[in-house]
Amino acid sequence: MDVSRRDFFHIAAALGIGLPTLGSAASTPKRADEVGLKDIYSFNARGNVTLLHICDMHAHIKPLYWREPSTLISAPNLTGTPGFLCGESFLKHYGMKGKTLDAYFDTHMNFDALAHKFGKMGGIAHMKTLINHIKKERGADNVMLLDSGDTWQGTGLALKTTGEAIVKAQNYLGVDVMVGHWEFTYGKTRVKELIEMLNATFISQNIIGDDSFADDFEELIFKPYTIQERGGAKIGIIGQSFPFTSTANPKEFTQGWSFGLRLDTLQTYVDKLRKEEKVDCVVVLSHDGFSVDQEVARQVKGIDFILSGHTHDPSPQPTVINGTVIVIAGSHGKYIGRLDIDIQNHRVKGYEYKLIPVAANLIPADPEGVDLVNSLYAPHEKEFSEVLGVTKNILYKRDTFHSPFDELINDAIIDTMDSDISFTPGYRWGTTVLGGDEITMDSVYDMTAITYPNVYTFELTGKHIRSLLEDIADNVFNPNPLYQQGGDMSRLGGVTYSIKISAPSGKRISNILVKGKPLDDNKTYKVSSWGGNLQNAGTNLRDSLTRPVYDVTASYIRRQKNVNIDGHSNVDILDYDCGCPRKGSKGC
Repeated sequence: MDVSRRDFFHIAAALGIGLPTLGSAASTPKRADEVGLKDIYSFNARGNVTLLHICDMHAHIKPLYWREPSTLISAPNLTGTPGFLCGESFLKHYGMKGKTLDAYFDTHMNFDALAHKFGKMGGIAHMKTLINHIKKERGADNVMLLDSGDTWQGTGLALKTTGEAIVKAQNYLGVDVMVGHWEFTYGKTRVKELIEMLNATFISQNIIGDDSFADDFEELIFKPYTIQERGGAKIGIIGQSFPFTSTANPKEFTQGWSFGLRLDTLQTYVDKLRKEEKVDCVVVLSHDGFSVDQEVARQVKGIDFILSGHTHDPSPQPTVINGTVIVIAGSHGKYIGRLDIDIQNHRVKGYEYKLIPVAANLIPADPEGVDLVNSLYAPHEKEFSEVLGVTKNILYKRDTFHSPFDELINDAIIDTMDSDISFTPGYRWGTTVLGGDEITMDSVYDMTAITYPNVYTFELTGKHIRSLLEDIADNVFNPNPLYQQGGDMSRLGGVTYSIKISAPSGKRISNILVKGKPLDDNKTYKVSSWGGNLQNAGTNLRDSLTRPVYDVTASYIRRQKNVNIDGHSNVDILDYDCGCPRKGSKGC
């Protein structure tokens, strides 16, 4: 870790940490300006209330590497706006410099080199040290920790404990309020059990009973809002869970619950908090997604702050629309958002915001957190620590069309199932394995740990495959963010294709090749998929071949031993130039 003892002493002093904690964090001395390191803890404290914000941790309670996307594309009217920025455009928009700690956390550029310089990210023991520092500075009674969801799912540990280990981690961090999305894939009964274990208030105004459609009655499943007092002020917090849960995930997990944006009722609760409850500040704790919440701010009046989640975007600066301040705190425990609010005479007079990178090699670990993580992992350590193979190149997850880790999963499925085509869902969560590093069973779980993991094999006609691709593209690239239901483009194995993102719905996909040959609309193809309902669209479902995707992937890596995924995409983007090195391609 390239940081001098002098600079580390300065950071430790700012945190109020004694010198005995320094031993594991310092190494080869370098000047701070040589690595572009700044004091990540400095903050222009303001007002009387501090909201700390986390989102989309996806059950990562240990430090990890997480590479941000090198393509983040949407409809032409959205690409290049907050929520669809990456790389150079991200740095330019937020006025940042490359090769710095912030650039390492916020972009994909120079990721391998900067990873070796700055080290891993996140981890609850490091987050806790930062939280404790802020509570000491501001007074614990003036601070609240809010969680925008996608917290209980995403790792082998979460899967093996059906979320319980992650709830223990939240309780350790001191989460006060949360909403959900992937939490619901444990099923209604388990969700309610976990909420009972949680030392926080779970809220959602947009989940009602299926039969609650009368104008004068709605059966709310959870409390729609909570009122918390901090710094002598009343803060009204309205919960907005992921509105498309019952379509993005299998319906059986939430049968009997109805999800939606419900902007009309959101407006009703904002008005109620203002007029009846007489709150001083209205906050929406959301899992709508960053671009959707910008549209919410245009349509719902009277919201002071939206703390967003779902789309994993880091927002170094707030986005302000119609007076509503919108922030989002990245993903995987990489960041804690700090929002200081000045509330006077029952109104918000001002605020100060910072997205704080949780640099595990800079922020010393809280010993209690280290002990907790070790105890939670201990029963599974033998399985999780198994080395399956070694990767020659970096394996990462997040990008609009393609990622090396998804390519590896598709290769494993096609090899195991002897399929023509493999579909892997465009989930945004996962992890990053650096080139030359070992791939462990824990790494595979990080990419595949869901409660419906089976790989299904079935038959689809070429015409049906073409139609499915167009439907998926319309979800991802719809110009209206309210119709984007989440996720990146499904990743395909055995297939290459071209896409014109700006084309009309149903006309975006062209030049589909299956194993180098043009897709035949009348031919029947053997298809495998996991993580969704695609098998329900096929015929001749082969139940005898069903296996969990993490077993399929792990077995394949064991056979390969040395994994070599070059990272070149199988998708040619016709109307977007991102400088992809693949010859003849305008896109990645």
